[in-house]
Amino acid sequence: MSELQSVVVGAGQAGLSASFHLRRRRVRHVVLDANGAPGGAWQHRWDSLTMDDVHGVAALPDSDPPARGDERANRAVAAYFADYEQEHALPVVRPVRVTSVTDEDGLLVVHSDADSWRAPTLVNATGTWERPFVPHYPGADDFGGEQLHSSRYPGADHFAGRRVLVVGGGASAVQLLGELAPVADTVWVTRKPPVWRTDDFDPDAGRAAVALVEERVRRGLPPASVVSVTGLALRPQEQAAAALGAYERRPMFARLERDGARWDDGSFEPVDVVVWATGFRPDVAHLGPLGLRSRHGGIQLDGTTAVADPRVQLVGYGPSASTIGANRAGRTATLGVIRELERVTSAAS
Repeated sequence: MSELQSVVVGAGQAGLSASFHLRRRRVRHVVLDANGAPGGAWQHRWDSLTMDDVHGVAALPDSDPPARGDERANRAVAAYFADYEQEHALPVVRPVRVTSVTDEDGLLVVHSDADSWRAPTLVNATGTWERPFVPHYPGADDFGGEQLHSSRYPGADHFAGRRVLVVGGGASAVQLLGELAPVADTVWVTRKPPVWRTDDFDPDAGRAAVALVEERVRRGLPPASVVSVTGLALRPQEQAAAALGAYERRPMFARLERDGARWDDGSFEPVDVVVWATGFRPDVAHLGPLGLRSRHGGIQLDGTTAVADPRVQLVGYGPSASTIGANRAGRTATLGVIRELERVTSAAS
């Protein structure tokens, strides 16, 4: 069991940013990554998602990001992360799947399927990819067609000639409909009417959106996605789908049946596939033994510091669940780690 000053869990954008700043401040740490290769969640995204589709990726500290273009995002970003780890000699250990974090005699003990690590501080950067959310609807078990979450999207060719029901009101649903509508018959359903953004999304609008999400986690509420407060916009590559009527949204159905979906008014849509583009939940179950959740169901943060336990920093959570937010959070988390290490040193003297 190794003793360190900090343990970072997760080697995505937020985890690598935190590790860069920790290393620069000479904090002895390790980065534990559940994946077998660099790239974080990006390496698992669908093959048709290009760097143009994601409008680029924010640069990690002291580096240049991958260029926009038609290169697959799951390759370009994975290669960028791999080069970054090597260039800055970041102490990443993989594959290591963290199972729990406990408190033993005032130290945090990180348990995994490989080993255990002890440290007075922790930076949690596990993101959301491992927690795809699929809501339960009556009849889901009786549906005779295919069901899959958007995180397992295999590409538009898989759905060619089929009737596809896309569920969800976020950016991923809009992107998938853009690909599917030209090759398949689509039906789009959302719980609430989508809010379309008609103005330019400038830096001021971005900061305002992030501030709304920050306010939620500051109060201990479950984090909302940034897109839920920024609104949706169609990109040029989605105009063909719009012309086909792909974005004519229907309200949520009441139940699924063997051959399709039925609404409260009795109307029925036959479908072959249901794609749940219903987002993700924070991957924080391993932190359960520390009792960080507030009575509101979320983890209350002051910046990136867990209010219930200042030894723990959360990055890639709530407002820092974007590439830009993750970079800033990595630096903020490092300052939080240093404050806690100074407190421990002062208490021991």
